[in-house]
Amino acid sequence: MNRRATGVKRRRRERGSLNPEDIIDGAFELAEQVSIDGLSMPMLGKHLDVGVTSIYWYFRKKDDLLNAMTDRALSRHVFDTPFIDPADWRDSLTHHARTMRYAFLGNPILCDLVLIRSSLSAPAARLGARGMERAVAALVEAGLTVDQAFDTYSAVNLHIRGSVVLQRLYDKNSELGDSARAYYEEIRIDPEKTPLLSQAMSKGRKSGAPDEHNFEYGLQCILDNVSRLIDANR
Repeated sequence: MNRRATGVKRRRRERGSLNPEDIIDGAFELAEQVSIDGLSMPMLGKHLDVGVTSIYWYFRKKDDLLNAMTDRALSRHVFDTPFIDPADWRDSLTHHARTMRYAFLGNPILCDLVLIRSSLSAPAARLGARGMERAVAALVEAGLTVDQAFDTYSAVNLHIRGSVVLQRLYDKNSELGDSARAYYEEIRIDPEKTPLLSQAMSKGRKSGAPDEHNFEYGLQCILDNVSRLIDANR
């Protein structure tokens, strides 16, 4: 749920002291309090203790500001993501995937900017492409063909993002007090009519839930297939 912007009142700025980096800094601070959806230019002006026209001088609309925030968030995320080591591809790709997932799950603003909003500027798109190129190159060096490496990294990426987005949408609905529940919470199991489901779900498994168990199982299935492909290519 969006919260009223609070916190220590900023010292009033001198005229002409505002710059784009200050605005982006303030936008991230405010988004931590009110979310990306709740962020507005007038609210940001109040947070920074400047007139809103000072913000519009640098960012003509909210989308322009969100693009700048996305560029910064994505650049830091890319550099924080561990590389894939061709000599130890399975463990390093596992670490790579887990790190990406935990980064998005632990930072709702990053998730909303990069995955939910899903609108990248040209520089951010180029940065993302370079990261993908590096990952595909590592998998090719590990023994996959270019097509296999591309498909593998695409599948891992989709697996990470799908898991994170489902969890984020669930969290956002919960924050809004939405009474709707996820479909996997509504499954009703009758031990007599669905004994196999009953047996599996009695151990805590949830069909289609974006939880740790399902993420790890899906990831290991992808990696098992990579092992078979590399062996076949030798």
